[in-house]
Amino acid sequence: MDFDGLYCNATTDEIGTCWPRSNPGRMMERPCPEYINGVKYNTTRNAYRECMDNGTWALKSNYSSCEPILEEKRKYPMHYKIALIINYLGHCISVGALVVAFILFLCLRSIRCLRNIIHWNLITTFILRNVMWFLLQLIDHNIHESNEPWCRLITTIYNYFVVTNFFWMFVEGCYLHTAIVMTYSTDKLKKWVFLFIGWCKCIPCPIIVAWAIGKLYNENEQCWFGKEPGKYIDYIYQGPVILVLLINFVFLFNIVRILMTKLRASTTSETIQYRKAVKATLVLLPLLGITYMLFFVNPGEDDISQIVFIYFNSFLQSFQGFFVSVFYCFLNGEVSQQ
Repeated sequence: MDFDGLYCNATTDEIGTCWPRSNPGRMMERPCPEYINGVKYNTTRNAYRECMDNGTWALKSNYSSCEPILEEKRKYPMHYKIALIINYLGHCISVGALVVAFILFLCLRSIRCLRNIIHWNLITTFILRNVMWFLLQLIDHNIHESNEPWCRLITTIYNYFVVTNFFWMFVEGCYLHTAIVMTYSTDKLKKWVFLFIGWCKCIPCPIIVAWAIGKLYNENEQCWFGKEPGKYIDYIYQGPVILVLLINFVFLFNIVRILMTKLRASTTSETIQYRKAVKATLVLLPLLGITYMLFFVNPGEDDISQIVFIYFNSFLQSFQGFFVSVFYCFLNGEVSQQ
């Protein structure tokens, strides 16, 4: 090749494919990369990029000939179909139970203490999160590839409600820790402070805004759902959630320690309510934490591990709203007495 005049410099594109120096007006080809956005591709086919007449590369490389290898997902087609049914069934049951719980808290004005208002807000976040999950299921592959703005908005709102879920669990833990360990009168606690922590303040809203900006400038593709290997934009919101879970486990440790000593002999109605709230949190926090941490777990290569992971994850993800409504509403002594 003659590189005395204009030519396109060697460069790498947005996928990471290396394009060598080329004369103007040439269509260069390179083998398809082994992985694109975490999906394995057939490397026997080629991608293309044009070196234009002015000595600059075309803005986009052409990967239309590259074919994904979907053998891994098709390995368990029956199990994925059953898991999808479990997901739909679990989310439907969860939404039904959560709506009933929401209406009960709305109608029973006599039980509107701060503790139950916190439960009510947690249930609200689960309703909104589950509704957004159903909307996400309406997005087909073509819309994912076209990366429509409304599609990215749905993913952003869904992740916002995921974050608020865990921050309202943090509020649950914070309330119990303040009332039991710090022995601070709950009458002095301000409702607006908890509402601020759970819904906005320096936590859920700014976190999701920062994540959306990061996605827009670094991973602006496939409706912002999932992440590319080697990129950690999703940790902008996943990191704070993990931190909240760890703090809540510390809260629970202290709460249980106090309950085992100071409050064991106490039989006041308020103490009994605290004990029930602690039992509910002891069950729900690990449950919610497990479902979130499963995203970071490699289930292993053997068939049994993969299948167990598929079913276990689908069940916990879809039914967690149902468990929250049962423990915080239907088994709530104040609600059952009305």
